[in-house]
Amino acid sequence: MKSNPWTMEETIVAFNVYCKIPFKASSKSNATIIKYANILGRSPSALNMKVGNFGRLDPELKQQGIVGLSHGSKLEEVVWNEFHGNWDKLAYESELLIAKFSQKTIEQSTGLDIEDVKEGLDRQVLVKQRVNQSFFRSTVLSSYYFKCCISGLSIPDFLVASHIIPWSKNVEERMNPRNGICLNSIHDKAFDKGFITISPDFVVKISDAILEFEKEEAVKDFFLKFKNHKITLPDKFLPSRAFLDYYYQNIFIK
Repeated sequence: MKSNPWTMEETIVAFNVYCKIPFKASSKSNATIIKYANILGRSPSALNMKVGNFGRLDPELKQQGIVGLSHGSKLEEVVWNEFHGNWDKLAYESELLIAKFSQKTIEQSTGLDIEDVKEGLDRQVLVKQRVNQSFFRSTVLSSYYFKCCISGLSIPDFLVASHIIPWSKNVEERMNPRNGICLNSIHDKAFDKGFITISPDFVVKISDAILEFEKEEAVKDFFLKFKNHKITLPDKFLPSRAFLDYYYQNIFIK
């Protein structure tokens, strides 16, 4: 394993890992830590320490009384300042670096299947879009510990990283993990259509359009039982109150 100082490229990958892993679940025995440590040629302990170092820079964690490691390097601050808030850049550049360290193409590294798309600009645009979408999903789901924030469902195939402000409405916030919430596929569909929402104080609200069917047992089980319940909040990338208010004002069916 390497013992020399961390490079800029390695530190960017470490920030990628910081975004993809629940902070309280980070440890040298965590499977994600081990996976990326092997890619970097670093020990799991060393990568886990880097993740902890990024935690000390996160104001959201500080507000909750969660602190990372007390010491870190100037390079971590440089990476944080360059990429935190610039999510498109972080997602694509960090995944390119992971592919480089893995000695793979980015399609191979991220498991993308776009063989039916010809080479050229359209392919490059599609690859970047798919890579960024995958990063967004990983970041949002891990922040909620891979559980639906309304129901608590944890079956991975049923979980969706739902955009609060829709993908088509705001290009700048597409990749912002604070514009995402982890929902199961049924609640994601209802959220997408405006039948449920989450208020800026993180409480589930049900549209009157659903209440028309309130006598149905399925409606009671899937929706009414969660009415006015507070969602389970992530320990980082808290959903933006401004984004939730936008959703309530512009998309939710009142």
